[in-house]
Amino acid sequence: MAPVNMPVIEVRDLVKRYRKADRNAVDGVSFEVRQGEFFALLGPNGAGKTTTISILTTTLAPTSGRVLIGGADAILDSAAVRAQVGIIFQKPSIDLNLSGEENVRFHAILYGLYPYRPLYRMMPPEYRRQVSDLAGLLGLGRDIFKPVKKMSGGMTRKLEIIRGLMHRPRVLFLDEPTAGLDAASRRSLWDYLKEVRNASETTIFLTTHYLDEAEVADRICILDKGKVVKLGSPEELKAELLQEYLVIDARDRTRLRRELERRGLQFREAGPFQVLLDGHSAQDVIRSLDTELSVLRIHAPSLEDAYLKIVGGALE
Repeated sequence: MAPVNMPVIEVRDLVKRYRKADRNAVDGVSFEVRQGEFFALLGPNGAGKTTTISILTTTLAPTSGRVLIGGADAILDSAAVRAQVGIIFQKPSIDLNLSGEENVRFHAILYGLYPYRPLYRMMPPEYRRQVSDLAGLLGLGRDIFKPVKKMSGGMTRKLEIIRGLMHRPRVLFLDEPTAGLDAASRRSLWDYLKEVRNASETTIFLTTHYLDEAEVADRICILDKGKVVKLGSPEELKAELLQEYLVIDARDRTRLRRELERRGLQFREAGPFQVLLDGHSAQDVIRSLDTELSVLRIHAPSLEDAYLKIVGGALE
């Protein structure tokens, strides 16, 4: 177990180059993640996200660099790393020949959480309560006892999430965890993960193409072409790259335009006027105008705005 003051994840100068590739898939990536932090890794197709998370979860060896999870080396002591992490991958890794509950049971036994029992009804009450609670939370219910081959894609996704949470991991890696889930299930999952973080300081490491999920992260790391191009909180990224502005308009647009020019306010005329606040408060700008306004709203930049400004592409 790492000392309390150490980051739970340390990545130093990480490089991965695949055979016959003309460039590094991951090219000198470094970052740290603190215990209990919600950390999101974003980037466009080919940015290196999947390669990075595969190295962190010990399923892929790096070309060079170092990764520590809870003080354990992901290459030299992969077993110690796997004991501390839960993983929900984008691609399913469920045994189709078993029922959903059997997949969960063998996972729990593999992690040494419970002794082996051949039937669900023979498992300890704590196990049965844990499975029932998680299945209920995610809306799977009794369907968890179905053969996996008869489950829908969304049901299989819920099953993987249940399995990944069974051993209450110190670090939970989520690779597109809500892909295939309906809106209600997505909300239930994030509500539960919030409770887990508050109760046990579980660290959440997320990759996602749903930017609203990353918006509430503590910090965001954006990769592009294998390199870290931005690292910071959502608020820091938005403040650095984008400005809030007022959207205003008036029936007498000529008068409003002249007034904005006379007061030295920066604006763009894209349909309604977009007036950059540039250090001014919205209230001060509004009070300074005499023209009667027909449109008035504040545009606050979103994480999606900031992301697109950085990489100008779609998430993987």
